[in-house]
Amino acid sequence: MATVQPVLESRNLTISFGGHIAVHDVSCGFYPGTLTSIVGPNGAGKTTWFNLLSGQLRPTGGQVLLRGEDITRLAAPARADRGLGRAFQLTNLFPNLTVLENCRLAVSSRQKVGYNFWTMDSRRQDVTDRAMEYLRQVHLEHRADYVVSGLPHGDQRKLEVGLLLALEPEVFMFDEPTAGMSVDEVPVILDLIGEIRQRGDKVVLLVEHKMDVVRSLSDRIVVLHNGELVADGEPAEVIASPVVQEAYLGIPQDEAEGA
Repeated sequence: MATVQPVLESRNLTISFGGHIAVHDVSCGFYPGTLTSIVGPNGAGKTTWFNLLSGQLRPTGGQVLLRGEDITRLAAPARADRGLGRAFQLTNLFPNLTVLENCRLAVSSRQKVGYNFWTMDSRRQDVTDRAMEYLRQVHLEHRADYVVSGLPHGDQRKLEVGLLLALEPEVFMFDEPTAGMSVDEVPVILDLIGEIRQRGDKVVLLVEHKMDVVRSLSDRIVVLHNGELVADGEPAEVIASPVVQEAYLGIPQDEAEGA
């Protein structure tokens, strides 16, 4: 039986800042149809590892591979062109453009069509129609003409997910997608992430602190502690493991083992 190649892979990935090793020798592969949550205490190296995978940081050692291709030295935009999409903990939008204009830019980028910032090229009705479809998916079609800077934070987060959908990546990376959102707004984002996972042909990575979110969405949990991968497996198994109880929940191993 042939071995399935991971879509995205971290091989012995390491980065140090001065004398501090933030991520140490982390190896992990990610496969289509699987949502993997990356968890750990503050300072564990989660976001740093995410930045290494998506190209915001260059490693001190190790490799990042996408469909078997070494992309370690590629910048973030080149990785995005190859199908690696990232939504950030802080929104990454054009604040002075409208919701629709932001989404049209994402669609145009994906379709490799020119986009005129001065006229907004309204002649490309196909681009507008496609953009509106993504806005409907994130429940923002009624705010298409709003300037982004005037949107509530929750709507800005929804728009960022809409832009990520418009780029049609093979790998979706979400860094604290519900950060700063109200209780009422969170389900919309989680439902969208769940829908992406259910398609079965995408890799979904999620950095998240809320364990209820992690439990409800994850097929797999990867745990980092002090920059090292300390656990990797199915949610129930990982959450119950003594090393995770101590590293993430602060329960000493002897107590966790005796529970």
